[in-house]
Amino acid sequence: MNEAYIAAKERWARRQSGASRPAPRPTSERIPSGQREVHNFPVLDLGVKPSIPRETWELRIGGEVENPVVLKWADFMALPQVRDTSDFHCVTTWSQLDMTWDGVLFLSLAELVRPKSTANHVFFKGYDGYSTNNPIEVCLDDDVLVAHSWNGEPLPVEHGGPARVILPKRYAWKGSKWVREITFLDHDILGFWENRGYSNTADPWTEDRFS
Repeated sequence: MNEAYIAAKERWARRQSGASRPAPRPTSERIPSGQREVHNFPVLDLGVKPSIPRETWELRIGGEVENPVVLKWADFMALPQVRDTSDFHCVTTWSQLDMTWDGVLFLSLAELVRPKSTANHVFFKGYDGYSTNNPIEVCLDDDVLVAHSWNGEPLPVEHGGPARVILPKRYAWKGSKWVREITFLDHDILGFWENRGYSNTADPWTEDRFS
């Protein structure tokens, strides 16, 4: 985990300095096979849109970590804040490009709780009862964050506000909306859709949609 963490921090530093910023690619090269570009933001969920006041919101981070924490909204906002622009791919075949998110890097959360060497997976739970899973190395990428704002505005409830997980290199179901709990594990646990026939890896570039 230490090597993956250090490598991701180095990539983030290079991105911020502009040293590793890639040349712009044509739109056609940014949209995975089987996807189509859209310019709206469709709402998909389990039919539950929990409204969580910021004064009662909390994010629990624990499991295989040295320093489990419960973050209140003020604690979360006091962590280092970033703005990142990435593409968003939904398994229902739509993609939106250049979505701008503000929030806290997953790297910063990992730095705060200090995962043990036994940690190899991360399990997310939302206030709506949703859950999903990812290998720790996927979460430690330099564009993964817990976002509270979208395009400069607070994240609306229908899109997972107050805070949701963003993993740009995976289909969007791998990032929990209305996130309330992050658990580091020493084994994999399937989440809501993974238990219902969806892929466990969810790579848009290989059209890895279903198991």
